[in-house]
Amino acid sequence: MDRFELRRLDYSLSDDHVALQNAYGQFFKAHCSIETVRAAEPSGFDKNLWERLCAMGATTMALPESCGGDGATLVDLTLVAEEIGRSLAPVPWIDHVCTARLLGRLGALGEGAAGVADGEQLAALDPRIDAGRGPRLIPSGSIADHIVVREGDEVVRLTFATRPAKVDNIGRLPMVWVDPAAADTREVVASGPDALASYRLALDEWRLLTAAALVGLVEETMTIAAEFAKTRYTLGVPISTLQAISHPLANMAITVQGGRNLARRAAWFLDNEPGERPELAPSAFVFMAEEAARAATMAVHIQGGLGVSAEAAATAYLVRARGWPLAGGDPGATAQRVAEIVAARESAAQPA
Repeated sequence: MDRFELRRLDYSLSDDHVALQNAYGQFFKAHCSIETVRAAEPSGFDKNLWERLCAMGATTMALPESCGGDGATLVDLTLVAEEIGRSLAPVPWIDHVCTARLLGRLGALGEGAAGVADGEQLAALDPRIDAGRGPRLIPSGSIADHIVVREGDEVVRLTFATRPAKVDNIGRLPMVWVDPAAADTREVVASGPDALASYRLALDEWRLLTAAALVGLVEETMTIAAEFAKTRYTLGVPISTLQAISHPLANMAITVQGGRNLARRAAWFLDNEPGERPELAPSAFVFMAEEAARAATMAVHIQGGLGVSAEAAATAYLVRARGWPLAGGDPGATAQRVAEIVAARESAAQPA
């Protein structure tokens, strides 16, 4: 078995991967406490944290060298996304890098989008799989300088002199309603089948990185619940020894490992064999969208009355576990997309 074939089966991290994840883990631990997360909830964005993150190269790393970036792989990006989810970082890194990568593929990171590569200007996209025309919710639209959407067979870049007002949402995101017809400038970046294929790839990348962020979120909420369970006693024993507590915690650990392996597998195939397993990235998203909400709910239950208090960290994780996947529209639409991909492959494999 050659090394390439082996990597299709083995998704363990290299020493460089571990160092990368540790660096971002330490960054968010130092600069993104739960108090920082709470303070950013009114706007959904911490500008100071974003500038620090960009200074680390978190935006340029995501772009190919041909676009002035560092050429990081999608596996690298899933590691950063995990740390964003673990810390609930109020920064639109996933939206921004997926949009920047899309603009780079379309050759549109020039003068009209100056500053996007290094994060000086923020970029956002419509992540819905079933997006049509007309007004739509954009997850980071209230802080974006550039918003990229699909309209028919066109990929369009919008700018607004006055950004639309943020709307309340369960994920605490800087989300807005955007009407392309109301934009101050409207530029057709590309059109036709190739342009739409590039946009669909951006949607896969968005779902992949969101799934990875949810893995980090679940792992941290599991840690919070487990630490609580070890310090609370009933009948002289820690509640963590009770099956009603220990078994759900074990299920959370299984969710973390399963979601992480699926996300890394999907990332490897998107990087190396993008046409071979197109269902993996949306599958990772569908799996984590369902399991993250279940795990975060159980973490709240384990902590009892404390868990449902506004001050508890567990509540912050719960609302984002439910809200972040909805930023991409109904996860059921993604599940339907997975079914269509698998059905088409099975049909093609049938003998004539």
